[in-house]
Amino acid sequence: MSSSDVTAISQLVEKSKQLKTELSKVIIGQHEVIDQILISVFSGGHTLLVGVPGLAKTLLVNTLSTVLGLDFKRIQFTPDLMPGDILGSEILDESRNFKFLKGPVFTNIVLADEINRTPPKTQAALLEAMQEKSVTVSGTTYTLPKPYFVLATQNPIEQEGTYPLPEAQLDRFMFSLNLTYPTFEEEVAIVKNTTQANSNSVSALFTAEEITNFQSLVRRIPVADNVISYAVELVAKTRPQSSKSVEITEKYIDWGAGPRASQNLILAAKAHSALQGKFSPDIENVKAVAKGILRHRIVRNYRAESEGYSLDKIIEALM
Repeated sequence: MSSSDVTAISQLVEKSKQLKTELSKVIIGQHEVIDQILISVFSGGHTLLVGVPGLAKTLLVNTLSTVLGLDFKRIQFTPDLMPGDILGSEILDESRNFKFLKGPVFTNIVLADEINRTPPKTQAALLEAMQEKSVTVSGTTYTLPKPYFVLATQNPIEQEGTYPLPEAQLDRFMFSLNLTYPTFEEEVAIVKNTTQANSNSVSALFTAEEITNFQSLVRRIPVADNVISYAVELVAKTRPQSSKSVEITEKYIDWGAGPRASQNLILAAKAHSALQGKFSPDIENVKAVAKGILRHRIVRNYRAESEGYSLDKIIEALM
C-alpha cells in the first residue's frame, strides 16, 4: 500500500470513532449492527435489516445518513406500490414535452421499509438500482447518485399477505442483520432520552466524496492468498454434494451460497480490517463478518428447522 493509503486508513479509523460517538447521542445499543452497516457502506454494499417493529430502524438510518452527510429517503413498501412509484415516471409538461420525474430511489441512502410487503414486480424494480446503480425508464438510463446504499427492512412476524424476497434478490444484499430487543439497561436509557422535551442532534462528519474515496481505498487493500482460500472454502462448505461439503452441510442444508458470497466476504473483511486500523485482513476478519454475509444465502432443510438448528449455529460449525 502507498503511504497515502496508510494515512487514509488512519483517517478512516478516527472518523469512524467520531461517527459512533455522534450516533450514540441518538441511538442506544445496537453496536454490532452499526459496525456491520458501516462495513457495508464502506464496501459499497446493501443491507437487509430483520427485526420486529419499534427497534428504531428508521431512526438509525436517518441519523446515520445525517452523520455521513448524505441524502436520505424512506419508501414504505405496500401491496399497491408500483415500480413507477419508486423509480420515477415520464410526465407531459406544459410545453407538451415528456419530462422524467425522478422517484425516491434518486438519493444516496434509501430505506426500503418492509420490502416484503410489495409484489415481486415492484421488488424487481429495485433490483437494477441496487445492482447496476442506475435506472432505466422508457429506454433511457439514468445514473444514480454516488455513493448509493439501500437499507431494506423486514418484519419476521406477521407474514400473512407478504411476498418473500426470492433468493436472487436476497443475494444482492451484502449483509442480513438481525435486530434484537435492547437490554434492560439500554431500554431504560432509551425511555429517558425519548420522553423528555429536548432531543439530541447530530452533525455531519463526512461528505459524499470522502465516502466514495474510502470505498475505493477498501478495494485497494491487499489480501493474502490463504485468507482468500479460507473465504472461498467456507462458502464452498455450504454447498451440498460439493467437494468441500462436510457432514453438517449434508445433514442440514438444502442450498448453499454462490460466488457473490465469497466476493462479499473478502470485501467486508477488507473494510472490517481497515476500520480496526489494519492494513490487510486476516482469517479472523473473515469470521467476524461471515454470519451477516452467509445467513440469507443458505437454505436450511426441514431437519434443521425441526431440530432447532439455526443458520447462525450452522455457520459457526462450518467456521
